Amino acid sequence: MTVIAVVADPPRPGLALATLTKSSPLSDSEAADLYAASLKDTVRAVERSGGELLVNYRPDEMLPDEHASEQSAEAELRALVADALEDPSEARFEVQVGSTPSARAGNTVTHLLDREEVQSAAVVPGTAPMLTRQTIDGAAMKLRRNEVVLGPSARGGVYFAGFTTADLDFEDAYAVPEIETLTTRGADAGHEVEFLATQTRVETGADLLSLVPVLNARIAAGRIVPEHTTTLIREWGLRVVEEDGEPTLVRE
Repeated sequence: MTVIAVVADPPRPGLALATLTKSSPLSDSEAADLYAASLKDTVRAVERSGGELLVNYRPDEMLPDEHASEQSAEAELRALVADALEDPSEARFEVQVGSTPSARAGNTVTHLLDREEVQSAAVVPGTAPMLTRQTIDGAAMKLRRNEVVLGPSARGGVYFAGFTTADLDFEDAYAVPEIETLTTRGADAGHEVEFLATQTRVETGADLLSLVPVLNARIAAGRIVPEHTTTLIREWGLRVVEEDGEPTLVRE
């Protein structure tokens, strides 16, 4: 069984998807709501898969002071995850350890593989709403034959990073471009690296520009869509139109 560590922050305005408001029609509050919806869809996909869900969150002392809240990060995320899952008791929560995203990912993978001796471990951001049970289970199959399995996203990012060994050099392993850096670290350690199909990781307006037409197309075709993310996008009337010869994200 693969343990899927979903990296999560509490969905607070100005903290969650902070850069999205600079490149989209969304406000800070709406960006936080979109992050919450995406996180719900992500953990729901893990629950439906054959993997084990681990919510890996930053504790309050690791969050910027301006985003402090009376409710703890853990309590906020537990409530959100409980609302998303059919069986909330299946979710495990653990704090992140490390001063950088690369260090936190490396510490999580190392702990799971070396300390808990799980067969494989994966790190997934809470901004991967298109993640599906089939993708996760397919990645688990690839991890039986490859030590590293990566899911590429736009601009050289990754939405899935799975490992069966922790002997990679994880220092700055998520340096841009993530997909290239992680692949190089795996190859340098003498491991086989395999890839998943590309999926959108929602972080910028450009990501929404890619995601919105796909969701609308899947709805028109009667296909499965991420419930929480799609509901918000439809509620806000987000769509892509042509303006001055370029695809542009607008809201009706």
